[in-house]
Amino acid sequence: MSDITQEAVIAALKTVNDPELHRDIVSLGMVKNLQVADGKVKFTVELTTPACPLRESIDADCKKALASVGIKDLEISFGAQVRGSKTGPGQTDLLPTVKNVVLVAAGKGGVGKSTVAVNLAAALKAHGAATGLLDADIYGPSVPILMGIKEQPRQVPVDGGVKLAPPIAHGLPVMSIGFFLESDQAVIWRGPMLGKALHQMMADVHWGDLDYLVVDMPPGTGDVQITFSQQLKVSGALLVATPQDVALADVIRAKSMFDKVMIPIVGMVENMSYFICDGCQKRHEIFSRGGAERAAKRFNIPFLGEIPITPALREWGDKGVPILVQQPNSEISKIFMEVAAKLAGQLSIASEAAKKSQGLKIIAT
Repeated sequence: MSDITQEAVIAALKTVNDPELHRDIVSLGMVKNLQVADGKVKFTVELTTPACPLRESIDADCKKALASVGIKDLEISFGAQVRGSKTGPGQTDLLPTVKNVVLVAAGKGGVGKSTVAVNLAAALKAHGAATGLLDADIYGPSVPILMGIKEQPRQVPVDGGVKLAPPIAHGLPVMSIGFFLESDQAVIWRGPMLGKALHQMMADVHWGDLDYLVVDMPPGTGDVQITFSQQLKVSGALLVATPQDVALADVIRAKSMFDKVMIPIVGMVENMSYFICDGCQKRHEIFSRGGAERAAKRFNIPFLGEIPITPALREWGDKGVPILVQQPNSEISKIFMEVAAKLAGQLSIASEAAKKSQGLKIIAT
């Protein structure tokens, strides 16, 4: 059908919605490099994240929409351009080359927050996103151990000045206060010193261009969380909780704090959710069941998944290798990949919400 026009193709594609953003892919600016010639149609769908879990759905919907107007000779390719979702227009952006800053947080310690943060960062990178990892747990920095990093950051010239280049571990740039402390040295700082240290780990570090910066937060609701809300534009927070019903109280505290500092909560995961016995392959729910998911439903927080207890997760963490790097095809690695994809999707939704709140429009090209 050589009489197919570009206008007809665009009209057909306007019936295809992004399943997460609930808007058509044309108005979202996702249709790129459209070519229509001699009845053949060729274009690229630019996803909002390389971790998009709905690529196959969008591909099928595009083919169905174009087939309905008689187009059979069709070539669709996919790319990805992560969109920023950082909020806080009144603040100075200390990380202008980072599109999304996501805080991995918990209402209390001992829930495996750092392990989750490390493996989610590795998962986002495995999906193809440029990702960094910042250890903001000033009092208990564990990321250097979990990532197997022993060297200190080095100084590099940047724009006529000098900044710190974060060490690279497993393909991820990583920064932590732990790089500057002796292994037995305790951090005894008050609020102003904490704020200064965090400011330096953001403003004085050459992160480069990143799609996502995953931040391992200290547990609880204290000075570090307030400092981040005051000094940094943040895309959102991911809460880590455990299955017990007592997790509800921790979630209430964490949510209240993030609400007060106006940082959106983009998701929740349940860690230590269950254990699969090696002998009987039976699922054992050691710490009860579903507490985090019930809390997520109560507060209308997207529930992104359950992470089981796995000895290998601890073993490889002690060796300084995220399990997703060491055993990428394991079941728990697949879970982390799924959670990372859902998290990226929620950040895309946050990006659209931020643009709407600022009265911005995306123009399709």
